[in-house]
Amino acid sequence: MKGIILLNGEPYLDKIEKGAGDLVLAADGALSWAKDKISIDITAGDFDSLGYVPEHSVVYPSEKNFTDGEIALDLLIERGCGEIEIYGGGGRREDHFFGNLQLLYAAFLRGVKCVMKTACSDIYCAAGKIVFEGKAGRTVSLAPVGLQAHIIESEGLKYPLCDLTLTAGSCRGISNIVQSDYAFADCDKGTLFVFEIKSEGVPC
Repeated sequence: MKGIILLNGEPYLDKIEKGAGDLVLAADGALSWAKDKISIDITAGDFDSLGYVPEHSVVYPSEKNFTDGEIALDLLIERGCGEIEIYGGGGRREDHFFGNLQLLYAAFLRGVKCVMKTACSDIYCAAGKIVFEGKAGRTVSLAPVGLQAHIIESEGLKYPLCDLTLTAGSCRGISNIVQSDYAFADCDKGTLFVFEIKSEGVPC
């Protein structure tokens, strides 16, 4: 089952696809931009941003140790979602965006495929062989989760990544380009944040 999390960052302007059986959760203020965009199954959070509590919501106190995004992620995983998409996670406050990146890694550690979709990028965490199929011409950026991640080899990228350690504090790995219909980077140690940049012309 796929879960969809709607967050109170930059409203997602493109269409959000909801398949049969998908579970959609709006966290707090996301309801204000998403309620007319997609059918919502669950509302959850402390609702300090929205300003009122919708009926039948999962409510948490504002003084808590978890963000609304963490609460949303836990709820969907507990309900059996093995794949999750996040919308509204970018823009606005940069500290929240940084926190939302951590949700991707939290899902990765629990064996759940989680992608955050913003106006500019599809962002996710990955390790092992990361394949870019049918994405020729697309810009991709790779950054380590934590202090470092090692890439043993790559294929089909403009700038080859062979026996390369990406480290915190360095921008190595930013703005590579997929040059063939099948490309990959093989991360044999550590975990990567992967940013797949959308086509030029998309407002950022």
